[in-house]
This record gives sequence, structure tokens and C-alpha cells, in this order.
Amino acid sequence: MPLALLALAVAAFGIGTTEFVMMGLLSEVADDLHVSIPAAGHLVSAYALGVVIGAPLLAAVTARMPRRTVLIGLMVLFVVGNALSALAPDHQWLLAARFLSGLPHGAFFGVGAVVAATMVAPERKARSVSLMFLGLTVANIVGVPAATLTGQHFGWRVTFLGVSVIGVAAVAALALLVPHDHGHAAATGLRGELAALRSLPVWLALGTTVAGFGALFAAYSYITPMLTDSAGYADTSVTLLLALFGVGATAGNLLGGRLADRSMRGTLFGGMASLVLVLGLYPVLMSAQWSAALAVVLLGTAAFVTGSPLLLMVLERASAAPSLASSANQAAFNLANAGGAWVGGLALAAGFGTTSPATAGAGLALLGLAMAGTAYAVDRRRAAAPRTGRERLVAGHVPQASETVSG
Repeated sequence: MPLALLALAVAAFGIGTTEFVMMGLLSEVADDLHVSIPAAGHLVSAYALGVVIGAPLLAAVTARMPRRTVLIGLMVLFVVGNALSALAPDHQWLLAARFLSGLPHGAFFGVGAVVAATMVAPERKARSVSLMFLGLTVANIVGVPAATLTGQHFGWRVTFLGVSVIGVAAVAALALLVPHDHGHAAATGLRGELAALRSLPVWLALGTTVAGFGALFAAYSYITPMLTDSAGYADTSVTLLLALFGVGATAGNLLGGRLADRSMRGTLFGGMASLVLVLGLYPVLMSAQWSAALAVVLLGTAAFVTGSPLLLMVLERASAAPSLASSANQAAFNLANAGGAWVGGLALAAGFGTTSPATAGAGLALLGLAMAGTAYAVDRRRAAAPRTGRERLVAGHVPQASETVSG
């Protein structure tokens, strides 16, 4: 595999660390800035809002720029956002800095995924993409716990300065390892990229991402009360158990990349079906400590097996707008984060029990499976019908070998 993937993984590690570390430092931030815990929780939402807005916006406005330049520029913005977070004098400034930190997140993964996929032979592109996302999953095992401990012992500002240093290292790695002549943006420009997204299969693929990962976050957002109230774990054990989720996510990400290179659709359908099964069994699995620990690992594995095939399905459906489509998929992932947590909260608030968010998640996973099946049926029908030149552009199929990412 190309060394450039190492640079992408380092950047992904930094992004994953800063995205999730705030959840572990809410008390420290709230105490230092003299705000309530709910008010500090808005810092998580500010970052997510930055991701949702920045992903398609930055991908669109940089459509004609060389992708290496775009990746470096996005990481510079990431460094600035985290440095400003460390220096924020009050809660309002920290909100703005967290929003700024989130802006490059989705666009970086979107452009990075296209670069990763086009660096290798077609039969290895899913594995290549999964290696980039390896940095994100490893961040949940190593980066987030280490950054949380650092913030608790030396102050939360030190944590964000440390993340900025990781970002600087990523900028250097990208400059050194990503080739100058690799992965220029599509010649269609902004209008062509937007036109390529006017496709039902693209929106079905994005909808599958929202439903599938919404299923994950419906359960994962409330995993702590499941582990303590249902399985009987002590609060002090939760951090270690959440690291097990990261282990499962890492294994699922690598497995999904390998399997998707053999059968993208088969891996997607199998992963979604596994997610339905795992979440459906949560009320049983959470009844004992050993099975609850297994359930945490299985949730990470089943969910992240679908990551690479979902992204590649979006790229395949919008091959004339790969950067924008891939970035839109990252925005969809963050919508899944918010929407899944909301659905799981509704089940919990309705009094259906501690494990009810997982059951609600199983329903979302079924919806994702149905959308993936619908997308497959639409693809088959469209493949059998002749197309005009304009229809080919809208569907995302333009005869540019250097830009097309096939599945």
C-alpha cells in the first residue's frame, strides 16, 4: 500500500481524537468556563454542525483544486481551529472554535477517500479506503482515552494543544508523502459536481448511510446506562468497555475493506443484516456482564463493516463528483449521529426500558437494509435502460478514466 495512506491515517487519527474527546472533558470545560454541563454539551453539537456544513461546502468550492493542496489546506484549518479552542477565553469563543474545527472534518475524509481509492488498483480500493479510516477507529482506542486523561490531569486546554500538534504532524506527512501529480479534481467544476448529485441512486446511498449509522448511534449514545443498569457494570469500567467498541470498530473497518473489494453489495447487505441481528439481541446480551462486553465489540464490528462499501457505493453512483459525494457521505454520517441519538432517546423517554434504544436502532438498520435493496433495484433497472449524454452526467457516469471510481 502507498505510504500516502499513512499520512491520511495520521490526519484521521487527529480528527477522530478531537471529535470525541470533548465528551470526556465536559465536566472540566464546564467548571473552567463556569457554565452548566448541558451548556458545555453544545460544544459537541457545534463541532457536528461544522462537519455537516463544511463537508459539502468546502468540497464544492475546492472542486477544481489539486486534491493534495486541498488536503493540506483542510488540515491547516484543523490545526487553527484546535489551537483557537485551546486559547478560547470563554464559552462563546470556544463554541466558535469548535465549529471551525469541525468544518474541515467531512471534506477531508471525502477528498481523502477519493485519493485513497485512486492510488491503488480497482480491486484494492476498498481496502485502501479502510486503511485511511483506520486512523479514525484507532483514535477511539488510543487517542480519545489518552487525550481525556491528559485533559483531566493537566487541563483541557493542553489536550487541544496536543491535538494541534498531531495536526501539524499530519500536514507535514501529507506534504511529504502525497504525490504532487495525484488526484486532481474533476474538470466539470462546481456546476458539474452539483449536477452529478441530482441522482436518485446517490440519495438512496446517502439515505442508507443515515439509516445504517443512525442505527449505531441510537444504541451507542446510550451504551453507558445499558452497561451499568442492565449489565451491572460499575461506572469505572465503562471507559475500558468503550475501548472494546473501538477494537470492534477497527476490526470491522479492516474486514469490511477486504470483503468489499470482493463484493461491495454483498458486504453492505451482510453488514446491515448483522447490525439488525446484533441490535435485536441487545436486550438478551445486556443481561450478563460477559455477554454485554461481547455485545459492545459486536456492535462496533457490525457497524463499521459497512463503512467502506457505503462510501464506495456513493462514489460509484456519483463518479463525476467524487469529492463532493464523498464529503456529503460524511455529512450524512453526522446526521446519523444526531438523528440516531434522537430516535434512541425517544424510545428511552417513552419508558420502553434501558435497552430500548438498541431495539429502535434495529428498526433503523432494517430501514437502511431496505434502502440499500431499493438502490440495488434502481441500479439494475437503470442499467437496462439506454441513457442520453445528460442523463449519464446526472447519474455520475462520465468517461473520465482518471476520475471515475467504479465499484
